[in-house]
Amino acid sequence: MTLRCLTVDDWPEAEELYWELTRSGAVAGVDSFEAILAHAGTSVFGKFHQGRLVAMTTLHVLPNMTYGGRPYGLVENVVAKSKLRGQGHGKAVMQHCVAQAREAGCYKVMLLTGQARNARGFYEAVGFDADEKWGMMIRF
Repeated sequence: MTLRCLTVDDWPEAEELYWELTRSGAVAGVDSFEAILAHAGTSVFGKFHQGRLVAMTTLHVLPNMTYGGRPYGLVENVVAKSKLRGQGHGKAVMQHCVAQAREAGCYKVMLLTGQARNARGFYEAVGFDADEKWGMMIRF
């Protein structure tokens, strides 16, 4: 098992996973992927199985004014290859992501998950809960 930060060389396999994730019918190109990888405080972690990218997630470590200035983590674009779901690949990449946020000094890590995806139990198994706060958004 290999778990690491992705590089622009991983784009072809990452693109495949982004297409599995999106419901908008639009995935940005390699230039956007490269910009995300270069963005300060942002990491895209990938899990490889038998030499192939099988799961990934993005962690944004963001500066903060409260909690003594400790940053917080925001998780986005969690996806595992659909044919390999239920085998622990997504859980492994999420556990790595949370560990990296803790190592970066984050006081919390948060994410939103679509109700239609029915993934709440997956995130609860990693340690997230929805008991304390509500996730809200405005979509444009």
